[in-house]
Amino acid sequence: MRCGPTASASLLPGLLLLGGCHWPGRPQPDDVVPRPQAVMSFDKLYAENCAGCHGVNGKNGAATNLANPVYQALVDDATLRDVISNGEKGTLMPAFGESAGGNLTEAQVNAIVNGMRARWSKGDVLAGQNAPPYKASQAGNAEDGKHVYWMACARCHGTPGRKPGPAGSITEGSFLALVNPQMIRTTVIAGWPGVSSSDMGHPDWRGYVQGHPLTDSDVNDVTAWLMAQRPALPGQPYPDNGGKQ
Repeated sequence: MRCGPTASASLLPGLLLLGGCHWPGRPQPDDVVPRPQAVMSFDKLYAENCAGCHGVNGKNGAATNLANPVYQALVDDATLRDVISNGEKGTLMPAFGESAGGNLTEAQVNAIVNGMRARWSKGDVLAGQNAPPYKASQAGNAEDGKHVYWMACARCHGTPGRKPGPAGSITEGSFLALVNPQMIRTTVIAGWPGVSSSDMGHPDWRGYVQGHPLTDSDVNDVTAWLMAQRPALPGQPYPDNGGKQ
């Protein structure tokens, strides 16, 4: 018996089924792309939202060194969630939470915080160290802060109005326009580990003056003094127009 076109066509579904094939164009489970809100992988969330500024492994980026154990011990979970969700006013840190116009759900923010803790927290490294608290206890005194800067910071960052030190100037208006008091305070306390054995990085509050860790008042004061150096119009006067604004 000769099989015609109709008979051949009727055999096709069975042959495809036996051969483990699927109809062209029909999506398979592996082809389905999860909704953005369903992504809970720390690696994926961090890579897409954080690594560009904070570095691939939480370090060596332009922003805060998140893999710094001192930083991880200094800041609590609620603060991390707040900064991720709502951003940091006065800095380049944007808001990522949906409630603030970002694209991350509350569950995704929690996944990032939990992942950071699991990867980079080294226990209570500040136990018994008498570290200044993350938040300022009181307003600083800018005049006293000037003396703290000269004592603890000038040898690396230079003196205002003169050649910057080896670590670069932190009194330039263009830099100060990108930070807020909390960012300065956090960096002064937690420091910034170096990127190599030859790079000592930025010391934490214990390493500025040998044998004399900075106190909470010292941190308050030097933060106040640095913020007092920020001009009303950062970046001006422009150097190419004769100094006119």
